[in-house]
Amino acid sequence: MSTQKARRWRWENVSLLGRVFAANALILVVAFAVLAWAPVTVHRVATPSELVILSIGLVVMLAVDLYLLRRAFRPLRRLAAVMSSVAPEHPGRRAEAFDAAPSEVATLADALNSMLDRLEHERRESGRRALEAQEGERARIARELHDEIGQTLTAVALRAERAATELPAQREALSEIAETVLRSLEDVHRIGRELRPEALDDLGLVNALIALCSRVSQQTAVPIRRELDWNLPALPPETELVIYRVAQEALTNAVRHARGSEVTVSLKPDRGGVLLAVTDNGRGLPDAKNGSGLNGMRERAMLIDAELSISSSAGTGTTVMLTVPG
Repeated sequence: MSTQKARRWRWENVSLLGRVFAANALILVVAFAVLAWAPVTVHRVATPSELVILSIGLVVMLAVDLYLLRRAFRPLRRLAAVMSSVAPEHPGRRAEAFDAAPSEVATLADALNSMLDRLEHERRESGRRALEAQEGERARIARELHDEIGQTLTAVALRAERAATELPAQREALSEIAETVLRSLEDVHRIGRELRPEALDDLGLVNALIALCSRVSQQTAVPIRRELDWNLPALPPETELVIYRVAQEALTNAVRHARGSEVTVSLKPDRGGVLLAVTDNGRGLPDAKNGSGLNGMRERAMLIDAELSISSSAGTGTTVMLTVPG
């Protein structure tokens, strides 16, 4: 057993060049032995029967050489298959250690894995910085809407109501202006809540999802069933924000694009992490792979090393699942 392990260990350390050389050398040695010791002679001008024998021998040597070379290059082909299967939407794919792989292939596989580690790390960091800047800009716009535009609209509505009491002839027109301004003020507050979920910062993830489902249901008249587990593991703030944004985008797709008449939002513990599922009974999403909103969900999931899966069909609707590891 120890002899076999030592022999296998030595063969694994043979380079690709050495394997190719060994395969060709073996063919040449066999051809030399056949020519030296086989009871066959060849005239200076080969006869037809001799040509047939030589042709058969040449075909056999080429076939054996091809077989040996295919075995020598097999780890390289497997590595090429791994390289071609690497995709940004499926991070974590790596080249595994191949059995009896040449040293060049092992070195190339290590270099590929190191490059993928660096690329995914840089992509994750750049995506995190971009999303942090985006969330910061959302918060700034929400504050300005609330503090500046909101206060201005409130002042206009109050002045219109006061003018309506002072000018009876213009009371109806001023009352309509005041009502329009108040509706616009509600829209401003709604946009501000969508830009920055204050409930997520103040009340936690579950309460924020309850508020989100209630708001979307009121705006679209689509019933949204909530299956939210309160006994969730502790999650970092950035993870909670990703879960909220994925749920928000999935609900938007369900009621606007898939046109579902019923939506279910589920959040529950799953193997130390959490599992978010948004399911509708709509017509499906034809752009389930290329939509900008769906790509945004994938980018956010990648930032927290979560797995996002989207299944969509015209007969069964759409299901968006976000699996956050523990």
